[in-house]
Amino acid sequence: MLLRNPGIICCVNSNRWHVFDISKKLSSLSDGSSIELDGKDVSLVGQGHQENSRIIDRRKGIDGVYDILQSGPWGPALENNLSLVDGIPQPELVIGVLRRLKDVNLAIKFFRWVEKKTNQAHCPEAYNSLLMVMGRSKKFDCLEETLGEMSLAGFGPSNYVCIELVASCVKSKKLREAFDIIQTMRKFKFRPAFSAYTTLIGALSAVHECDPMLTLFHQMQELGYEVTVHLFTTLIRVFAREGRVDAALSLLDEMKNNAFHVDIVLYNVCIDCFGKVGKVDMAWKFFHEMKAHGITPDDVTYTSMIGVLCRANRLEEAVEMFEQMDYSRQVPCVYAYNTMIMGYGSAGKFDEAYKLLERQKGKGCIPSVIAYNSILTCLGKKGKVSEALRIFEEMKKDAMPNITTYNILIDTLCKAGNLEDALKVRDAMKEAGLFPNVMTVNIMIDRLCKAQKLDEACSIFEGMDHKICCPDAVTFCSLIDGLGKQGRVDDAYRLYEKMLDSDQIPNAIVYTSLIRNFFMAGRKEDGHKIYKEMVQGGCSPDLMLLNTYMDCVFKAGETEKGRALFEEIKAKGFIPDVRSYSILNHGLIKAGFARETYQLFHAMKEQGCILDTRAYNTVIDGFCKSGKVNKAYQLLEEMKSKGHQPTVVTYGAVIDGLAKIDRLDEAYMLFEEAKSKGIELNVVIYSSLIDGFGKVGRIDEAYLILEELMQKGLKPNVYTWNCLLDALVKAEEINEALVCFQSMKDLECAPNHVTYSIMINGLCMIRKFNKAFVFWQEMQKKDLKPNNITYTTMISGLAKAGNIVDAFGLFERFKKSGGMPDSACYNAMIEGLSNTNRAMDAFTLFEEIRLKGFNIYSKTCVVLLDALHKAECLEQAAIVGAVLRETAKSQHAARSW
Repeated sequence: MLLRNPGIICCVNSNRWHVFDISKKLSSLSDGSSIELDGKDVSLVGQGHQENSRIIDRRKGIDGVYDILQSGPWGPALENNLSLVDGIPQPELVIGVLRRLKDVNLAIKFFRWVEKKTNQAHCPEAYNSLLMVMGRSKKFDCLEETLGEMSLAGFGPSNYVCIELVASCVKSKKLREAFDIIQTMRKFKFRPAFSAYTTLIGALSAVHECDPMLTLFHQMQELGYEVTVHLFTTLIRVFAREGRVDAALSLLDEMKNNAFHVDIVLYNVCIDCFGKVGKVDMAWKFFHEMKAHGITPDDVTYTSMIGVLCRANRLEEAVEMFEQMDYSRQVPCVYAYNTMIMGYGSAGKFDEAYKLLERQKGKGCIPSVIAYNSILTCLGKKGKVSEALRIFEEMKKDAMPNITTYNILIDTLCKAGNLEDALKVRDAMKEAGLFPNVMTVNIMIDRLCKAQKLDEACSIFEGMDHKICCPDAVTFCSLIDGLGKQGRVDDAYRLYEKMLDSDQIPNAIVYTSLIRNFFMAGRKEDGHKIYKEMVQGGCSPDLMLLNTYMDCVFKAGETEKGRALFEEIKAKGFIPDVRSYSILNHGLIKAGFARETYQLFHAMKEQGCILDTRAYNTVIDGFCKSGKVNKAYQLLEEMKSKGHQPTVVTYGAVIDGLAKIDRLDEAYMLFEEAKSKGIELNVVIYSSLIDGFGKVGRIDEAYLILEELMQKGLKPNVYTWNCLLDALVKAEEINEALVCFQSMKDLECAPNHVTYSIMINGLCMIRKFNKAFVFWQEMQKKDLKPNNITYTTMISGLAKAGNIVDAFGLFERFKKSGGMPDSACYNAMIEGLSNTNRAMDAFTLFEEIRLKGFNIYSKTCVVLLDALHKAECLEQAAIVGAVLRETAKSQHAARSW
């Protein structure tokens, strides 16, 4: 068959089109055959094709176009190949091709090319097919644009497409994206399918996302969808389990107002959920209410109520209800027995639990493996390993241990550190015909990681038979976190890459671990990289991840980045919690922005955050560091009144704040109060008091506190000693300071540069310059860097002592290291050089000090003038004399004024 186009001849067989450009010389066909063209026989040979000859490998119709699209990247060549297809692309072809494509970018390019080619708008089915490509690829960047075009064209997505878009996101656990899809549809006034709403609400309920569920529920009502009792039950269950009692009760009232009858299922849900969040009285209320409405409690009701009472440690009431239920029954309720056995076990009453097992047997009902598993779980929690092993052997008479039984026992042994016995139980499990499942592996890896036995954990991971037991997200997460916490962050990252290769989708917990551990290893750039990878990979961060990331950023000193992350939390739709505010507050305090504490404190209050101990401590610390000590004191009292016990951190912040503003008696009273409450005070608090008493000259009290510190078995640190030494130097008790300095070294506390600076300054004050220089040399030997004050003090001291060679050398070294000598230092050096007959060196410094605009003492000018006259430097002497006269005039004028 021949197809003709201007300048083109196509030879078509059943599978391939051979396209030749006849504007060039053509040879015979590869098989030796020939064709007639314009009355001439032309032979074509495949080996002689010209450069622009192309071979399009495709089948006819949809298959052919699909093959072209898959043949290479989109570009002019690919568009040209598509143009070779005869005729205008029909809707059926476009729809068929789109249904096969998986790459959304390629689908959109083809979609737009067809528009340009046909100069016509697409039909609704073509748009729906394009939306399905987005759903398959989980990429929705062009969703809003596409829906906008459909809205303008007067049609919307079909119910089937709407359901599939949401379902595809739900399957890949991208619930926020599914929620955004529905909200985008509502933006264009489309009516998302009923099943799309219910599917997403069901998925959100599994992860306890209350607020998005409620938004969707209200939208359904606005659209006129008939909401069911089942839907109300789903929402009430989640709100109740999250402890949001008011919202759950509001939904319940709304349901009753809409004439829905509360059935036994909803009552059972309410009893179970409200009971699990500690609202036992509320659970009782529902139990009595259902009976008042003529609904007879069933086994689920009684079992739920018994479980609620057991968890609330109201065991007597639970027993009474159990007996009431069991009394009239010929056949015991297995679930109630299991729950009651678990209740006894949780309370540590194992004898009663064993008696209940025997009672169940006496009624002709052999206890199930669940009953024994309940007892084993409780024994494990109480650390009763030997008892658990005994019960494990006994249970074999009544019930065959299952995988859960072995997992409980392995977990118990691992927690107790009996890893070898745990491995033996695992081997016994295999001998019993049960193969360890992923939970078994996860338990062992988790416990080994926590016991810092990472090589053993890695060995178990590597030894997993992926045909029988594949690692899941928990497996990877446990091992990644364990490796990261031990500083093996590169190994953790390689495991993360292996997780990606095995088609496991890392969750926010994995990324949180990687970010935190990279930052802890001092590799903040890699931490930032992980966050970017997470965002690019489509994983939505949760509040815990963002809080952790913000905490790491602040600790790395990136204050502005930390502020930006706090704003990002709000931008992503999260409400900052008390931890978010605490991290922000603590980070800003560390960076020197303690004054912002007050604003943040009020922002927390306005948002309704309930402050925990950590939050109180952070805010109190901020108030103290910003000078608002009275507010900190008030907050300490508020903290106590609300039942939060102040910690050593709380008392430490307030004591330090009071000591710094010389309210030492109040600080000491708090110090005594903390001791009376049994709080173990640390060196920091003792040091704060020593510093406070020392600065006001109450040296004896500072010594008494130091003595008490040492009697408590605490070791003074370098800061403690520095506080005491500074106090002694300021009181000019230098000999006592020297004794104290020696005691510090005797107690193996190494002096730092601050210690030496204090001692040098003190010795120079009493003109013991040579002794100060000994300390200076000792400081240099220890590679401790002096500060500006120490340099200036030492230089001035040496100069005044006549040791001008060392003073001048130190002076020059100080300037070369970027130091800035002050006026006193310059004057001392000029006098020292003048007194040692180095008049011109002194004059050079004299000119330097004038250029810097520093004050030149009259005495310095007199000493220098005398030295210059002796050296017969008359010109320089004249300059100094003029300066001296000007200085004298200005001083006289100042006195006259």
